[in-house]
Amino acid sequence: MTYLIPVGIVAALILMGIKVLNEYERGVVLRLGKYIGHSKGPGITYVIPFIDQLIRVDLRLIAEDVPPQDIITRDNVSVKVNAVVYFRVVHPEKAVLEVMNYLYATSQLAQTTLRSILGQNELDELLSSREKINNHLQEVLDRDTDSWGIKVSKVELKHVDLPTEMQRAMAKQAEAERERRAKIINADAEFQAAQKLKDAALIIQENPAALQLRYLQTLVEVSSDRNSTTIIPFPLEVFRAFGAGAQK
Repeated sequence: MTYLIPVGIVAALILMGIKVLNEYERGVVLRLGKYIGHSKGPGITYVIPFIDQLIRVDLRLIAEDVPPQDIITRDNVSVKVNAVVYFRVVHPEKAVLEVMNYLYATSQLAQTTLRSILGQNELDELLSSREKINNHLQEVLDRDTDSWGIKVSKVELKHVDLPTEMQRAMAKQAEAERERRAKIINADAEFQAAQKLKDAALIIQENPAALQLRYLQTLVEVSSDRNSTTIIPFPLEVFRAFGAGAQK
């Protein structure tokens, strides 16, 4: 019976030291407060009870929502912008040893970086060059979090909230732009029509018979409507021809 107690204690210590790490997890082990030099997992691993401290680190992609930030653009327009940051831990030991809370630190860094970079752009750039701004944000965040063992894979601006008066001003601007394009298209059509009429007039001038054929074609088009009364003028040349025949 006296032998069973030590054996039970040893068995309990062994069971206490067995840890199971999932496929997406890694374990950073601190032995008496000192990093042992490598991460453990996935699968079954063993740590020395009361001596080793196992810190689990999730390696899956994390989508961190950046709350709306008040931003003043370079052209002095106040807007609210929110975004989402996609990142993952690639070096578990750095995420544990180099920063106290890598999730909180990455979130705060994303907020400050968002305000800093977007404040360097004008409103038109913020609305039209969103892909370029997303890439810039991703590069800056990825560079700043590299020492924490974090890889920022993507940053996306979700929504840009404009003041009401700015929305009305932009609506007026868009309407004026559409009217300008309509007038330009109409003027261009008039110019092309005038050019074609000029070319047709030059051709008719060289061939007088073409004018008579065009005149007859117009009569046919007008007479197609049964409810209309058509008055056909006769050229003076016709009467002159009759007069010449009568004199003979």
